Amino acid sequence: MKSFNVPVHYRSPLVSAIKQKRKADDKMKRDFTPTELHIGSLQIVLARHFGFCYGVENAIEIAFRAVAENPGKRVFLLSEMIHNPGVNADLIAMGVRFIMDTKGNMLMRWDEITPDDVVIIPAFGTTLEIEEILRTRGIDPARYETTCPFVEKVWNRAGKIGDDGYTIVVHGKPGHEETRATFSHSMAHTPTVVVRDMEQAMLLAKYITGEMVGATFYTDFAGQFSTGFDAAKDLARIGVVNQTTMLASETQGIADYLKQTIVAHYGLSEAQTAERFADTRDTLCYATNDNQGAVQGMLQTDAHMALVIGGYNSSNTSHLAELCELKLPTYYIANEHCLVNEHVVTHYNMHTHAEVVTTGYLPGTRPLRVMITSGASCPDALVDRVIQRLAVLTGNEAALEAETMRWQAIG
Repeated sequence: MKSFNVPVHYRSPLVSAIKQKRKADDKMKRDFTPTELHIGSLQIVLARHFGFCYGVENAIEIAFRAVAENPGKRVFLLSEMIHNPGVNADLIAMGVRFIMDTKGNMLMRWDEITPDDVVIIPAFGTTLEIEEILRTRGIDPARYETTCPFVEKVWNRAGKIGDDGYTIVVHGKPGHEETRATFSHSMAHTPTVVVRDMEQAMLLAKYITGEMVGATFYTDFAGQFSTGFDAAKDLARIGVVNQTTMLASETQGIADYLKQTIVAHYGLSEAQTAERFADTRDTLCYATNDNQGAVQGMLQTDAHMALVIGGYNSSNTSHLAELCELKLPTYYIANEHCLVNEHVVTHYNMHTHAEVVTTGYLPGTRPLRVMITSGASCPDALVDRVIQRLAVLTGNEAALEAETMRWQAIG
């Protein structure tokens, strides 16, 4: 796979050595067992896969190149490059400005953009409507487009099955940048509706079977269907695609449920299923699958707690935290500073959507075993700093230095 020119301060000597060693020993990526670090009285259980994915590294390389290639010019990002506050802060420090926030709210007027400006399309992609606005302002949206190739794969697949006469069901968070972009690209080909979770998929199934009819559809799915969507006829043939950062097992569960609904409602044989349900399982992102699979592998062992590192608005990171908290105390943290001391941690509560403070989070048991993973937009250097912080809090700085040297020797 291609390697990218990512700023060195996002790298980590320890994590790089671990990843190189694991890759050399497992080129086909079939081993999802975690890596265990023995740091004195601290034991780190590190997920097999975590951190920057292909799409994120590609986006960072293009964004930094856009700034370097255009000295003296104004450089804008449509919205956050990726959902990592550190990376976005670095770009802001270089003079990059955001045109809108992550919800699509404008932070400036479109008429402030001139043909001499540079506009970067973030890794999530953007809508066809915004691409057209940029063209009218004299901006080529493809010049510094950092859209993840795996997001584009979803668009292409949706377009293909849409042209074949299927309605697209998008499993995603309706307000997320990627889902908004996928929705736009899909509805250019075919009627499209977004479902946020299994609960909404089950509701959609009732409209497929006719158990529910009429105008209630437009209330139940307000803001989540394309213009002119006709629930009475547009749900007769469907295919499911996803926001690539969703929980892969949930996407597959939704697809399977809707497929079974279609088969039962129309009395289809296995050979007839494709007449009304398109197979789209190949749109699941490899990095999402790998990172979530690695967490499942990590959870096969025991630990006292888990730390999940990433931006609080990162969809893929939140799903890693969801998996971990099913088994053990889990703290979703933005960076090493969240580990205030050995008694206090600040972390994100996904259920209340707020940062909270917890005391007594660090068990006194020794050896202390801590599981660690991070989202696809989290630099390895940040994971390294969290490990360093844990070593300091547990009095294992010297042991961490020795463990780092050991991995650098074998990695």
